[in-house]
Amino acid sequence: MATRSLENSNPRLLISEVLRKVSNAKTKEEKVALLRKHNSTALRQLLIINFDDSVISMLPEGDVPYTPNDAPVGTDHSRLESEYRGLYRFFKGGQDKLPSLKRESMFVQLLEGLSAEEAELLVLVKDGRMNEKYKRITKAVVTEAFPTIEWGGRS
Repeated sequence: MATRSLENSNPRLLISEVLRKVSNAKTKEEKVALLRKHNSTALRQLLIINFDDSVISMLPEGDVPYTPNDAPVGTDHSRLESEYRGLYRFFKGGQDKLPSLKRESMFVQLLEGLSAEEAELLVLVKDGRMNEKYKRITKAVVTEAFPTIEWGGRS
């Protein structure tokens, strides 16, 4: 049974916490084991968005002007674990007819509802820049952890 920590009152780790643990792991085997242990559709989708070159963001590249949610982790905010289902709107082939301004405002609303760390992660992932924060997570590690992921052909 999962135990609650002071860092996060929810027994299930935030995706950003999982990625921090994986990035801090010393060996490739440890990283693969941690990814498999914390496997979820949301985690795999974020890794695919980040590492698959065929996923094309429909949002402007770079930082996003939003107000980070300063509520303590695990309290008054949503989680990528539950919000990932709507991410298709922000990528080519998802909801292409959505007006750019509407898409961008929806993205800002999503970011402002997430914890600051998960919002930062999502901003990095949309541009394929997750490695700027989680330096030791590579496509090779992800491919070994999740061999069923098919890369390419998503847009």
